[in-house]
Amino acid sequence: MARLKDEKRRTLSSRTWLERQLSDPYVARAKREGFRSRAAYKLAEIDDKYKMLKPGARVVDLGAAPGGWSEIAARRVGAKGRVVALDFLDMKPIPGVEFLKLDFLDAAAPARVKEMLAGKAQGKVDVVLSDMAANATGHRKTDHLRIMALAEAAAFFARDVLAAGGTFLCKVLQGGTEVALLAELKRDFESVKHVKPPASRTGSAELYLLARGFRG
Repeated sequence: MARLKDEKRRTLSSRTWLERQLSDPYVARAKREGFRSRAAYKLAEIDDKYKMLKPGARVVDLGAAPGGWSEIAARRVGAKGRVVALDFLDMKPIPGVEFLKLDFLDAAAPARVKEMLAGKAQGKVDVVLSDMAANATGHRKTDHLRIMALAEAAAFFARDVLAAGGTFLCKVLQGGTEVALLAELKRDFESVKHVKPPASRTGSAELYLLARGFRG
């Protein structure tokens, strides 16, 4: 395992996280291949299997910073596609990605996205992505509820902007509450399932909800 020069000055949790990062093959691969984060491979692996990001597709990436998912989306939809990334944090420019510095929870956010895509299917989109996670508190139940609140809000956003037949992919955590969101999505999408790409760490409670075939 990689060792840290200033190890004695760090907390145990900080040392554990940094040592894991330094030893993670996906982190090394992301640096080698020029991606902004290891998270890029999670989306790439899911898309390799389910083929969501088709050439020419219109994609919205919620809570996009630092931009790992937007990078993958832009490469896969190509020059004829559109990728709009939303975040209230700053994000360095990415070729093929239009960045909107705005909290997706802002009531005006769906309309702003539709305006940006006006003229193409009435501003509707084909894919909504969310790899968002609230800052961890260390309390498992609290962290689960916080990430599920984000997932539910992302699902609400997706229902507003998706075109018929569209796809919604979002991060969730195992813990029970995700069952309720699963049931809601099954009413609005033809197919809903949990997926866990190889790039998600084995011991992590992280899962992704993949909903396809939006009924509009």
